[in-house]
Amino acid sequence: MPETEVSTSMKRAMVIAAHPDDPEFGCAGTMAKWAQAGKEITYVLLTSGDKGSHDPDLRPGQLAALREDEQRAAAAELGVERVIFLRHPDGLLQNTLELRRQLSNLIREYQPHIILTIDPWRHYQLHPDHRAAGLAVLDAIYAAREWHIFPEQLVDVSPWRVDEAYLFWTDNADHWIDISDSIETRILALARHASQVGLKMDEMAERIRNWTREMGEAPGYAHAEAFKRIKFRR
Repeated sequence: MPETEVSTSMKRAMVIAAHPDDPEFGCAGTMAKWAQAGKEITYVLLTSGDKGSHDPDLRPGQLAALREDEQRAAAAELGVERVIFLRHPDGLLQNTLELRRQLSNLIREYQPHIILTIDPWRHYQLHPDHRAAGLAVLDAIYAAREWHIFPEQLVDVSPWRVDEAYLFWTDNADHWIDISDSIETRILALARHASQVGLKMDEMAERIRNWTREMGEAPGYAHAEAFKRIKFRR
């Protein structure tokens, strides 16, 4: 049987993704379910999606502000507690030492038990931001637990060991979350990204239902989200 669900001892989760709307496309049903169960959820968006439009009259700064507002509205729909934007340039994201430093600091500050991010090793993952985001997050998880990496951060915070990472958009799923009761909330949250889905939302909603229905076949759920689960030793 496939592994499913999450330990009740896991109280805090953090989603770290490249762009506004990545969480809603990747794991929003799980976030809605966990928020309903009382888990504290933090979103970290590495960019503000300022390249996500073909409208020549929409300035990048205007688009970034719009997409940040959309992401906050989507997060509120799901019950996410906080949304943090690091505002790296969209389309040019790199797994730099400075990004690792930023993420390590956030992990130490908010102490998530589980981090959800993009699988950087997905076959033929062509989006450079998605690859960079996943690798940066996994590198930061390692850094955050070590006393001698970024020690200047260890004044008011301590090293923090994340228990698990869940990688979404993966080709190697081994963990499934039943979102049968939160699939419609996931769709409502995605609809908040009007600049991206717009008039296509009815079509997109049906695609989401079909995707999650397919992911639910392995564990026997009506709708599921699938992840590659990595457990870290303590």
